[in-house]
Amino acid sequence: MRPGSILIVEDDESLRRVTQAQLEKAGYDVATAIDVREALEQLQRGHRDLIICDLNLPGPSGLELLKLSRAQYPDTTVVMVTAYGTVKTAVDAMKLGAYDYLTKPVHPYELRALVDRVLERSQLIDEVHLLRRTVDQKYGFENILGQSKVLLSVMESAARAAQTDATVLILGETGTGKELLAKAMHVSSARSKRPFVVINCGAIPGELLESELFGHVRGAFTGALTHKKGKVEMADGGTVFLDEIGEMPLELQVRVLRLIQEREIEKVGASSPIPVDVRIFAATHRNLEALVEAGKFRDDLYYRLAVVPIELPPLRARPEDIPELVVHFFQKYKEKAHRDNVTLPESLLPYFTRYPWPGNVRQLQNCIERLIVLSRSAEIKFEDLPDFLRSHAADQAQDAAGTVDSNVLDAAEKKLIVEALEKCDWNQTRAAQHLGVSRKVLISRMVRYGIRRGAMEKAAP
Repeated sequence: MRPGSILIVEDDESLRRVTQAQLEKAGYDVATAIDVREALEQLQRGHRDLIICDLNLPGPSGLELLKLSRAQYPDTTVVMVTAYGTVKTAVDAMKLGAYDYLTKPVHPYELRALVDRVLERSQLIDEVHLLRRTVDQKYGFENILGQSKVLLSVMESAARAAQTDATVLILGETGTGKELLAKAMHVSSARSKRPFVVINCGAIPGELLESELFGHVRGAFTGALTHKKGKVEMADGGTVFLDEIGEMPLELQVRVLRLIQEREIEKVGASSPIPVDVRIFAATHRNLEALVEAGKFRDDLYYRLAVVPIELPPLRARPEDIPELVVHFFQKYKEKAHRDNVTLPESLLPYFTRYPWPGNVRQLQNCIERLIVLSRSAEIKFEDLPDFLRSHAADQAQDAAGTVDSNVLDAAEKKLIVEALEKCDWNQTRAAQHLGVSRKVLISRMVRYGIRRGAMEKAAP
């Protein structure tokens, strides 16, 4: 993990050196400056978590540096140092945004306690910003549902990889749960108490992606009014998940390669790199080897990413997991919609298990939520199923008709129609809805098989 970074601004050389030595001995990364001009130069070279600034400096005062740092580097905390006679001015500085103040002579224990408190606070603020949206959510392996052999094999590989610090490349079609798997691996790793930061390389415009990843310094480009931390730096000590890495522009891929190899980043507009301690997970639905062959993806980056490749199977490759997923999502979304009385008959499950789900788990999840929201009664019926499920069932029945005696099929279809009509008290509109066909189709079949209410009732034993 990157040590806390501190800038000491003090014109008294003896005091400056003593303070620097004390903090470096405690393990902090310390830079120094003798006035506001030097301090601003240091801040432009790279982010500092904390500025310890003397109130009285040659030239512009410490208050001027406080105002400038609050405007240009809002993520940096400022502590003022003052002589006993100017405590009131230090209190005024706190009103302008200083975190606290120290009075000279500064006791080493007092200095260390305040620095520890400030940097712990800074770290917590970063984590709150990053993890607020995941509060009360769990992302362990237990949340990846399914007991199929193919899925369990993937989970076993992922669990082993989670215990290491190796770079992982997660492959799989859209909707298979690549981000969920990455989160589960992070939660199961030694970095679990540090941030998990997601960067969707396909959703951020190429011209903004570099700044989003690595941050920028003030004035790096039009609109860069303040110093900004990038997401990689904010994930320090934790995991960075580069989703849809196959969409990343070639010119930016070399920067990611440097991150993996050197464990350092350079902000946009900065003149020197800063070290970071992050683990890299990447994911894509694209064939990276084909992109390498086409010259659209760097081969050296591909080999660095694919240290541990893990491929998630599509849902159609594990149909035995579908009933468990259906039940799970049904329970989840009926609670969300406050429709605890809604039920899904077991007889409808085959319609879900036989469908190929090109959108994978995400499509199934959305389908279940839509069912619950739009269903008109307490029990989901065949006619409530979306068109693509009913159409697929009809297509399967039609395909099967080519391999079965047509007389047998006719008899079965006639029986099904009669049962539906009797169940609906011979109301043709309701019976057609129950069968999932139009009223016109139902009447045509009734004519074909000679189905009439009076005749059927006379034929009954």
